[in-house]
Amino acid sequence: MYRTQLRNHIKLSDIADTKANILLSVNAIIISLVLSNLISKLDNPSNDYLIIPTIVFILFSIASMILSILATRPNVTRGEFTKEDVANKNVNLTFFGNFHKMSLEEYEWAVNELIQDKDYVYNSLTKDLYFLGKVLDRKYRILRLTYTIFMLGTIISVILFGVFFKSQTVI
Repeated sequence: MYRTQLRNHIKLSDIADTKANILLSVNAIIISLVLSNLISKLDNPSNDYLIIPTIVFILFSIASMILSILATRPNVTRGEFTKEDVANKNVNLTFFGNFHKMSLEEYEWAVNELIQDKDYVYNSLTKDLYFLGKVLDRKYRILRLTYTIFMLGTIISVILFGVFFKSQTVI
């Protein structure tokens, strides 16, 4: 069960990271195209109607990029534990973030303590899966918000370009 759940969590995390990277790349390309094509046209006073829709489009793209980065950005943990934490079973040794600053000897000692207690092993594995699920929840919530902002930005920008273009041709 733990192996299957862990594999599923890792796959879902990879999917979320891939989607965030795609959104990041798409928005970077959009901004590059807008800057290279539209910005040069904004110097001409007859194209003033393009300014507001272009700014809105760029701002939504930047917001999508920032959220994409936040979705994949790792949380920093303190990476240390005490012998008291191990004795009280307050540390999850299956997660690297709890031991990455410890010496090999301290970590080996703690793992030896862990494997002597079957309940501690299963509780650690359970906590690891739980917190992986929490990380996935955060990633997917941010990713959903990113897609929503990207979609709204595209719709609003297209509408603004249409409205401003139509108002320009009426004058």
